[in-house]
Amino acid sequence: MKSLVHFRKLTNGVAVTTVLLLCSGVTIMKKMIATALMTAALLGTAGAASAGPWQRNHPRRAEVNHRLANQDHRINAERGEGEISGRQAHALHAEDRSIRHEERSMASLDNGHITKADQRSLNQQENTVSRQIAH
Repeated sequence: MKSLVHFRKLTNGVAVTTVLLLCSGVTIMKKMIATALMTAALLGTAGAASAGPWQRNHPRRAEVNHRLANQDHRINAERGEGEISGRQAHALHAEDRSIRHEERSMASLDNGHITKADQRSLNQQENTVSRQIAH
């Protein structure tokens, strides 16, 4: 005798049905283990799917990115006023790009957000660049 076990879950608005075929030659214990493993696998994928999309506007990310945008404007203003040279402005923009790249990398490791420790590290780097911009 064969039995079918249906697992149903919703992933990104699409219903997905998984069918597990259990044969009669399988003992009850093996059936229970197979069912438990399948349930655990489904719960694991459902948990990963519920982690959410890339969180571009997460509060800590927004704060870091707002500071980077502000520094970009300050660099351009100082360059326009002749307070810093084109070479200095280019170097400062490169440092900001490096910080932005690191922020994106950190966020990609944590489901689209950055941790408080990540934010602290990025803010320290931004402070270093900020001190290099003329006041």
